[in-house]
Amino acid sequence: MYALLISYPLLSALVALGSLSVLFGGVLGFAAVRFRVESNPIVAQLSDLLPQSQCGQCGYPGCANYADAIVSNEEAINKCPPGGQATINAIAELLGIEPPAMDEENVISGPMIAYIDETDCYGCTKCLRACPVDAIIGATKMMHTVIDTDCTGCGLCVDTCSKNCIAMYPVPVTTQNWCWELPEYPVVTSRASNVPC
Repeated sequence: MYALLISYPLLSALVALGSLSVLFGGVLGFAAVRFRVESNPIVAQLSDLLPQSQCGQCGYPGCANYADAIVSNEEAINKCPPGGQATINAIAELLGIEPPAMDEENVISGPMIAYIDETDCYGCTKCLRACPVDAIIGATKMMHTVIDTDCTGCGLCVDTCSKNCIAMYPVPVTTQNWCWELPEYPVVTSRASNVPC
């Protein structure tokens, strides 16, 4: 066998590489099973409930980091403006706590959208790097614009603009996004059974 490997150097190289790959694959497989880090499944569930806009308005660089902070650091669950009160209610239901109101520091009056004054934009591309959802298009030394259907209204692009040509405006109400506000009627229950009438 040794003489065969010596006489055929290509075959000996293939055998050596094959045996090394099997050896290192076995070591890595063993290490992956033996040293596996168990993560908290609630962090993954919380991250799924968050809007995944990665906007940073909660004070954390991404939704997964905020979910981890909620579970490990007992961070408040009401610091996600893009998710709004519906996300707070869903997180509170998952954690089995009473849902608080939205943090007043993070409250936005309504859905917002970024707007770039294209006459002042000189194409520095700082806003392109700041946008977590790639809602800004443009090129270096060229005009940029916002894709309004993709913009989450996080406002991270506003502070990065050196010419101050980015502003946040309320989302205009159209027939596609208008919602009928139903009046809220009190639910009357019968005194005997607590069942709605």
